[in-house]
Amino acid sequence: MSLRPVKQIIQTMPTIEGAGVKLQRAFGFGKTKEFDPFLLLDDFRNDNPTDYLAGFPWHPHRGIETITYVLAGSVEHGDSLGNKGKMTAGDVQWMTAGSGILHQEMPKGDTQGRMHGFQLWANLPASLKMTDPRYQDIPASAIPEITDDDGTRVRIICGEFWGKRGPVEGVAADPNYLDISVGPGQPKRLKVETTRNAFAYVFAGSGTFRDSSEPRAVLTEQAADPNAPAKYEVGNHSLVLFDRGDEIVVQAGDEGIRFLLVSGKPIEEPVAWYGPIVMNTQEQLRQAMAELQAGAFIKHR
Repeated sequence: MSLRPVKQIIQTMPTIEGAGVKLQRAFGFGKTKEFDPFLLLDDFRNDNPTDYLAGFPWHPHRGIETITYVLAGSVEHGDSLGNKGKMTAGDVQWMTAGSGILHQEMPKGDTQGRMHGFQLWANLPASLKMTDPRYQDIPASAIPEITDDDGTRVRIICGEFWGKRGPVEGVAADPNYLDISVGPGQPKRLKVETTRNAFAYVFAGSGTFRDSSEPRAVLTEQAADPNAPAKYEVGNHSLVLFDRGDEIVVQAGDEGIRFLLVSGKPIEEPVAWYGPIVMNTQEQLRQAMAELQAGAFIKHR
């Protein structure tokens, strides 16, 4: 087995999106090669309704897939094709925008006003950029959760892990998307296929991800007490980008650690990107924007 070295530790950037939603961006609108096939990861965690209730009104997408995973509160959504629904705690929506869709997402907090979720963007290869849009709405009850002998819990949203498959199917990037919880003080080795790009996004607890030389501290908010002082001086909301190898090793801190572990096969194609539209060439981007302005953006009804 070869251990994946830690290539980079990235702290999230406060960002405002939609109609004024305050969120934390782990990566996006920058280098795409190291994260290929993924484009962006946003953490919309907030307990102040005024910071998220304005939501994400009608906006277009083309050429990508968006994956929304809700941990607290709910998100109501609707689109130009007449689809609508509501995601609640533990639910996942995997939207293939394909040739184009207009949609909106309106977050609502729980009874305490808390809202927490993630949105990940996955690129589509050129051959599928203009495929028909589709949704996979996955209720929390359909997502398998495995508990290992040492108490480690893994929710398998997409892909295969420990002999179980997640419910999301037919995704171009063939990703693995896992929600992993490791108990206080526990070390854990986790396999990741060597050919994939991989990252971990830590959102509760703290710990270290070991590489071939020495442990590197990774800090997030304290899981037990959100007002506790920082354990490491590297800021909250940490993303760990891994180099090549076929497994990672995590050492949980005193509060345990919880993180998303995401990996996918690189598409290795040119990326032309403007806001929510991601194509392969600037000419394709110009065409998409012209169609949007002319009311010809939606190809399938």
